[in-house]
Amino acid sequence: MEWKSYIVSDKEVLLGKPVIKDTRISIELILELLSTGWSEEMIYESYPTLQPVHMKAVFSYLKECMQHELFFPLPKSA
Repeated sequence: MEWKSYIVSDKEVLLGKPVIKDTRISIELILELLSTGWSEEMIYESYPTLQPVHMKAVFSYLKECMQHELFFPLPKSA
């Protein structure tokens, strides 16, 4: 999956946060919705411009971020 075809960052749009191309739907918003229990179907219903390929791009983007160590290390639990 070539996520760069679907995810862009422009300092003029949402202060440069990564968004789905040609939208103002941020990757952060999609992750927030998923983390609070929204299903992909619920997201597609609320944001009809999104397609399954966009969701695949989000996960591909995140995988690449993890591979490049663009994450917050977690402290060891007690």
